[in-house]
Amino acid sequence: MVLLFGYVRPQKSELLVREYEEYGGIYCTLCRRLGKDYGVAARLALSYDGTFYALLLLSVSEKSSFDFFGGRCVANPLKKCLYCPDEGPEFASASALTVILTYFKIRDDIEDSGFWRSLSFRLVLPIASRARKKAAKRYPQMDKAVFRSIQLQEQIEHQKFAGIDACAEPTAEMLAEVFELAARERDGPLSPRVRVFHQFGYYLGRWTYLMDAADDLEADIQNHSFNPFVQKFQLDLHSHQQDLDRTRSYINQTLNGTLAKLGAAADLLDCNQFGSIIRNVVSKGLPQMQKERLFKKETRNVRSL
Repeated sequence: MVLLFGYVRPQKSELLVREYEEYGGIYCTLCRRLGKDYGVAARLALSYDGTFYALLLLSVSEKSSFDFFGGRCVANPLKKCLYCPDEGPEFASASALTVILTYFKIRDDIEDSGFWRSLSFRLVLPIASRARKKAAKRYPQMDKAVFRSIQLQEQIEHQKFAGIDACAEPTAEMLAEVFELAARERDGPLSPRVRVFHQFGYYLGRWTYLMDAADDLEADIQNHSFNPFVQKFQLDLHSHQQDLDRTRSYINQTLNGTLAKLGAAADLLDCNQFGSIIRNVVSKGLPQMQKERLFKKETRNVRSL
């Protein structure tokens, strides 16, 4: 399930100074909006994924340009930050999506952890639940889209032979629907942007799910947890390095194919000043994240974990 994994971020070394500052300004503005809408604790849910969603919505805003102003960090007054002066519907939608996904992530962590490890999650669950209910009242369709995908994901992963495409489908469709809802609300149901946002969300969701499965490959083998790639290649604690290398090669090709389709959808976006940051994320940030997470463990053997 695509639950705020933090994979969707730019490659900062390739950003211009102006772009880096603008991205940081959007990140800090979302943090402040989370606190205003859902309480101080909600700021802990701040993520790169939510920031990218806000960035995407801002990139197709009717405003052609945005100016940022300096201020103090709401969490650390000694730190200076940039903020977007207009905390409009883009940030409201991004903060709602953030708390909704965070609630389901906490619930998922509780189910996947033992009693003692889950205690910290259980303590914050009531706070997350209240925030989620508040967000669901404001964005009921968004909440329903996430909830449906959670249910479908659980059903698919309990099947004996769940294919990789089937496993990635709930997350892909969830982000496709969430992105499409944003385009419908802004431009109307007949706008060409609705289909572009749908495709963009679909392939971003698919990539994120598969990337998380790849990142957790060794841990899932060791813990006997569900993983579509483990199932496909019948990996276990006795698998050798060549088995893992063969699996990673397959995963890399699959992810590259998804990135190519995501890039094609991104090329159809008509963006303002933030378009260059969007392109950085899609063409540089995601491939870099894929390389780091997929091949950082390539010399390890499952049994050495």
